[in-house]
Amino acid sequence: MLDKILRFFIAAFMALAGGALMQLASPVLTLFISTEILKMDMGIFKMTLATLVCVLIGAILGVIIGLILAPYFIKKLTRFTAWVEAQLNKMPIHDVIAGAVGLAIGLILAALLGSAFSHLPIVGNYIPIVFSIVFGYLGIRITMKKREDFTAMFDFIPRLIRDIAKLRERQAQQEAAAELQPAAFPAQAFPTAALQADKGYKLLDTSVIIDGRIADIIQTDFLEGTLLIPVFVLEELQHIADSSDVLKRTRGRRGLDILQKIRTESKMKVEVTNQDFEDITEVDSKLVRLGQLVGGKIITNDYNLNKVSQLCGVPVLNINELANAVKPVVIPGESMQVTIVKDGKEQGQGVAYLDDGTMIVIEGGHRYINSTIDVEVTSVLQTAAGRMIFARPRK
Repeated sequence: MLDKILRFFIAAFMALAGGALMQLASPVLTLFISTEILKMDMGIFKMTLATLVCVLIGAILGVIIGLILAPYFIKKLTRFTAWVEAQLNKMPIHDVIAGAVGLAIGLILAALLGSAFSHLPIVGNYIPIVFSIVFGYLGIRITMKKREDFTAMFDFIPRLIRDIAKLRERQAQQEAAAELQPAAFPAQAFPTAALQADKGYKLLDTSVIIDGRIADIIQTDFLEGTLLIPVFVLEELQHIADSSDVLKRTRGRRGLDILQKIRTESKMKVEVTNQDFEDITEVDSKLVRLGQLVGGKIITNDYNLNKVSQLCGVPVLNINELANAVKPVVIPGESMQVTIVKDGKEQGQGVAYLDDGTMIVIEGGHRYINSTIDVEVTSVLQTAAGRMIFARPRK
């Protein structure tokens, strides 16, 4: 199909060229054949019969020559197109874009300057053509050599796009959290009230909500004051619950279930606050700032948050410390029966766990893996992160 279109345009061009050339030969025809008929005005573009005959003959000859030469021209044009395409494929895309932009700028400048010089006598009609060639070439060369400088001028565009994408993502998360809050936590159950420093606020972080023991502690009435749940903690729970990772999604949904349990079964007053800190990105840092603002205490089982809060002057209620305080005391020399389930960090060690999750490191317990044996407690290490028992096989 393309070959037929090209053949048509080549034949049409040759017809126009042949007609134009033969029109120049019409005075010669009238010179050799001097008759009144050939000099007769045909009323078509003020042409005489001799001129019209010459134009028709030239057009016919041009069509014939064009059809004969069309395959040759098409072949050459195809090769030239393939060569241009190969050269463009070798060039990096940023060079192609820079060259196209430079060519466009050069042609615009050539058109502006060429129109100013086009009225000059004799050469006026040719100056725009010369300017187009010169400025088009210069535009391509300059933009390709200075493409890094030109690219640096527009570096703000990718940053702007990223900022807009982050803003939209944040808005979507806020909308999702807003949709979640009324459904899972009705306003009448979790009222949002003005924060007052004298309410004895207890702030829950994400880790202690997912842990779940806080719900049982609240049931015992050991905590006093008002339980305060920041909206940014709810947003983080929602984000975890929507994660593509199965483990994270399970933990997030467990946290939401714990909050639902607190809402329905707790006797303690619970509030949700919309207070947020736009200049802070980390949830733990926001929680510390909120604790400073309301004079509350943070309930957590996160060891690092525990230390940071204490450094910032915010009191912390650590669930692990509470659990350690109420655990039965294990005395060195006491015997117990455990099942060794895996290797320890050091060579020859084995690791077992009590029913409450306390880790027991048994020296020389490697050979008893997957076996239940009696061990003797040698020492106990108790920290805010938990309790660790060291033992050895009982002889």
